[in-house]
Amino acid sequence: MTGGTVDHGIRLTVNGREVAVAPHPDRSLLEVLRYELGLTGTKYGCGEGECGACTVLVDGGPARACQLPVAEVEGAMILTVEGLARDGALTDVQRAFVETGAFQCGFCTPGMVVRATGLLARNPHPSDGEIREALDGNLCRCGGYTRIREAVRRAAEAAAPGGSP
Repeated sequence: MTGGTVDHGIRLTVNGREVAVAPHPDRSLLEVLRYELGLTGTKYGCGEGECGACTVLVDGGPARACQLPVAEVEGAMILTVEGLARDGALTDVQRAFVETGAFQCGFCTPGMVVRATGLLARNPHPSDGEIREALDGNLCRCGGYTRIREAVRRAAEAAAPGGSP
């Protein structure tokens, strides 16, 4: 069309990359991430926003991608588990999850890691109660909560000045 504008869809920044996705009123962010962008680390769990398997960070805060219409996050910065590691180097949170064995089946792990990353970005030295509260609502079917909380504590210690690498 000459002289007019063309609608290129909904614009998002996902893991530091600008993308445009097709607008549709019923599409969730989870559907776009998994099926349009191929980012399958964000899991479809319950589909009702209750389990936390689909947790991503939207402008730095945790969000349930399965319940979030993609149109509501237009212009937002979205961070998924795939966007955490840089140049193949794990983040402190990812490394701590590996070191503590904070996963069994691994299904909840991406959502837990993303939520823990958001927590430590806001509060680099959380108390045990703050860790528990931040992870509340992210369910682990295997019951690995003790190791998950240990991993978050270890990541916080590693990120502190003088912490272990």
